[in-house]
Amino acid sequence: MPQTAYKQAYPKLSGFYFFYFTLFGAVIPYISLYYQSLGLDAIQIGQLMAVFVGTKIIAPNLLGWLADRSGEPVYWLRWMGFLTLLSATGFLFLNSFSGLLLTVFFFSFFFHAALPLFESYTFSNLAGLKERYGQIRLWGSVGFIVAVMGVGWQLQTTADSAYQIYPFVLWGISLVVFFTMFSVQDFKVSKPVEETTDHALSFLTILQRPWVISLLLVTVLVQFSHGAYYSFYSIFLEAHGYDQTAIAWLWSVGVIAEIGVFFFMPWLFRSFSVKLLLIISLMLTLARWLMIPWVVDWLSLLILAQTFHAASYGLLHAAAIHLIDEHFHGANQSRGQAIYASASHGFGGGVGMLVAGYAWQSGGANLAFGISAFAILIALVITWKWVNK
Repeated sequence: MPQTAYKQAYPKLSGFYFFYFTLFGAVIPYISLYYQSLGLDAIQIGQLMAVFVGTKIIAPNLLGWLADRSGEPVYWLRWMGFLTLLSATGFLFLNSFSGLLLTVFFFSFFFHAALPLFESYTFSNLAGLKERYGQIRLWGSVGFIVAVMGVGWQLQTTADSAYQIYPFVLWGISLVVFFTMFSVQDFKVSKPVEETTDHALSFLTILQRPWVISLLLVTVLVQFSHGAYYSFYSIFLEAHGYDQTAIAWLWSVGVIAEIGVFFFMPWLFRSFSVKLLLIISLMLTLARWLMIPWVVDWLSLLILAQTFHAASYGLLHAAAIHLIDEHFHGANQSRGQAIYASASHGFGGGVGMLVAGYAWQSGGANLAFGISAFAILIALVITWKWVNK
């Protein structure tokens, strides 16, 4: 991809990530607190969070298949934007557990289905400059920070009415995301007539490669380990006396560190092997989960633990998505990104949040984050023994 074309595509690609992850940043840090304000217990909160990420098991694969089959990913992307907005309306009217379960299922299904479509669209635009992905994706992290700080400020300043306003905040951001998805330039993916390389291999043939299986197992375990963090980190901080502003800043520290990793991604991949980067990332993630329950009353150490988000999410995600794109080409491209999203964030994240709910109810933060740390130990063994790239 020529530099001129890259500069032209950069604003639109980065703009999508900014607004998409603004919505994500309004949901993940605060929705568990919203559920708690409605009187739901830890198991119910864990179940709702599991549904939120669990729909990634189905949604990306279904939409990836439709996009690859039709060759029109942007068409389906726009539909996902509309249906995300429509389903977000449920937050305005439903606050029972069963009503929220239904709302969260449809909202998350359409919301999560959109991202793998856009990931494949992004890599199609980047062509020969795929190492620049991180510098585009970092704008998603910026959007996440804007949402975390903005929603945190709203919850802090509106006090007693904060969680009555929160559903309207989600709906408003969903409206912006809807318009953003419609601004994406339409294109059709050309379908190769005859190929003799990996492009011609069937999706299942590629999926059965040992390297691909190892990579997916590692990403499943990593996202499983995030279950306690995404579901209960804000609740944990609030229970230890942190106000909404402090909670927002702590979430933001992690994402700022993530931005740094995305910015230096081209240099990192040129300077170090993927295996070494994965091992370092997993070791820092292990340290993070072990630290959080024990250093919660020491702000400086808690901030240090949050900087490890650069490794536990930023570096691991960028490495995985880059490698998935290397293995899944042409007509398999959207499904490649979809299987990564569904296996790691969907299955791994969903089961992780479900387990975290029961662990939190019975053993609190020590048990929940202890399980997270154990999952990372297994991921380290798999990476060390079977990841050879």
